[in-house]
Amino acid sequence: MKTRIHILTVAVALCVGLFTATAAEKKVEGGPKGGRILDKTSPKAEFYVEKDRTVTIAFYDANLKPVPAADQNVTVIADAKSGKATLAFEKNGDSLVSKTKLPDGEGYNVVVQFKQTADAKPFNLRFKLDMSLCGGCKRAEYGCTCDH
Repeated sequence: MKTRIHILTVAVALCVGLFTATAAEKKVEGGPKGGRILDKTSPKAEFYVEKDRTVTIAFYDANLKPVPAADQNVTVIADAKSGKATLAFEKNGDSLVSKTKLPDGEGYNVVVQFKQTADAKPFNLRFKLDMSLCGGCKRAEYGCTCDH
């Protein structure tokens, strides 16, 4: 019986060690403006909340050098306590900027619906909008690079 418990303890410790090592290897990439780099976008797209609560989607190459927006189409759905709000975007210089502002408050879920081109199938990226500053990287939590 003691042998089984010992083997089980060792197996659990190994699994926890593997999980911790895998989590530590995951590098969270932050955007140059302090926002969140969106997964599965090419060129890389950064979601950034401006001081006036509009949202900017900026695009970058692999070296995080700015590139102009092309045919990308973005819609953001904010599920705030006051209700759902949909933000449409328009091209402004090299970026896409929301035509309206995010609802007041924070801690609500945001869905970014992204289309790479006009013909592409849209995909959704979901995350919690937390505007508080991270103690580690000093970025807004929605764009935090600490991976905590």
